Amino acid sequence: MPVLRTKTSRMWLPDALRGLALLNMLAYHAMYDWVYVFGHESSWYNIWAPGCHVWQQYICWSFILLSGFSFPLAKRPAKNGLIVAGCAAVLTFVTAVFMPSEAIWFGVLHLNAAAVLLTCLVYPLLQRLPAGAGLAASAALFALTNQLPYGYLGFEDWRLCAVPAGLYRANLFWLGLPDLTQFASADYFPILPWVFLFWCGVFLARLWRPGRGEPPAALRPLCAIGRNTLLVYMLHQPVIYGALWVWHTVLG
Repeated sequence: MPVLRTKTSRMWLPDALRGLALLNMLAYHAMYDWVYVFGHESSWYNIWAPGCHVWQQYICWSFILLSGFSFPLAKRPAKNGLIVAGCAAVLTFVTAVFMPSEAIWFGVLHLNAAAVLLTCLVYPLLQRLPAGAGLAASAALFALTNQLPYGYLGFEDWRLCAVPAGLYRANLFWLGLPDLTQFASADYFPILPWVFLFWCGVFLARLWRPGRGEPPAALRPLCAIGRNTLLVYMLHQPVIYGALWVWHTVLG
């Protein structure tokens, strides 16, 4: 009797969490465009307010951590990294040409591509580390270098010490040492500190594996969104901007 072969079921929980982060990203960017691009007032949306900052950080932390978690599960991570790098280059070109005031020079897509390709190089070394120790070390380094792009070591408002200003003169913005007197990016996620959060996900994948199988019926749409992260990310801003432009221009 022939053996019936079936596809291995996916881990649906990471897909659901990724889908939830994507929906939050859509809402956050829609509000950003409405307030800061089209100039409408909002009684609650302010990117400098603590609530919006926490919202924004939840979105980016989720994406980067889940990207790292997915790295050991990928069959061809280097190919995936190159595809994301190509998408990041397209994003930079489009924003620099058509929206220069909102140009993205090293955003979350650039970071994801760099983190994946860098991890491909050092993965044998990471595998030699105990998963728990690697996770703790990566988390500590992420917290320590969290504010490195802004001139000091420390996490958020906790400032441990200032970083020598001379390190920033070469404007190594991709690394995390930008000259903020001449560099600006509408979306900015340099390698340092964010690669350490990516590696938190890599080590976490060795410590925790969600069950495989079919997701609950109520979560299937969320999982479907989470399985198409790159496509949604590349299309969401043109769609949101176009919809808001019609609303703003045609409907007043």
